[in-house]
Amino acid sequence: MPWKNGGGETVEIAVFPEGAGLSDFGWRISMATVASDGPFSVFPGIDRTLAVLSGNGMELSIEGIGKRLLTPESAPLAFPADAPTTARLTGGPITDLNVMTRRGVHVHRLSRFAAKGSPLPLPDASGSRLLLALDPLGVATGDGLVGMHPFDALLLDGAGTAEVVPAGDDAVFFLAEIVSV
Repeated sequence: MPWKNGGGETVEIAVFPEGAGLSDFGWRISMATVASDGPFSVFPGIDRTLAVLSGNGMELSIEGIGKRLLTPESAPLAFPADAPTTARLTGGPITDLNVMTRRGVHVHRLSRFAAKGSPLPLPDASGSRLLLALDPLGVATGDGLVGMHPFDALLLDGAGTAEVVPAGDDAVFFLAEIVSV
């Protein structure tokens, strides 16, 4: 779907409530290719966390925060989506992961993990968890094992134990955790 500001396109991974648009979502997770420098879309009343999945990286200039460099090795960066923000690519196009929640309704956390050689239990959660694989891996739940390839996403709603099982020596993945306030 087109970006809110018309500057590019995004792939919506998950949105709540189902079918919500850009003006009425409670939470939203998406991936986008950023191919040129420019402004980010402004989302009033929304908190955002961004991570670079591939490419060299980009430098963000966020009003009230300053400049922040994001690379695939960087920790995800949380900032208000209503703060005017511009991006400058540091070496060609990038693909990013974007998690947004409506302030005062939901809160989120985006973390990067690596399962190294053995299963890694996921943190317990009472809300929704979305796992985005960067490497081949499996997710073991009470319902069985789900195999995942790079850029596959798995939405886990509600409480329940789960663990990530690397398909090789290790498996890198992102985990978005979202709860209602």
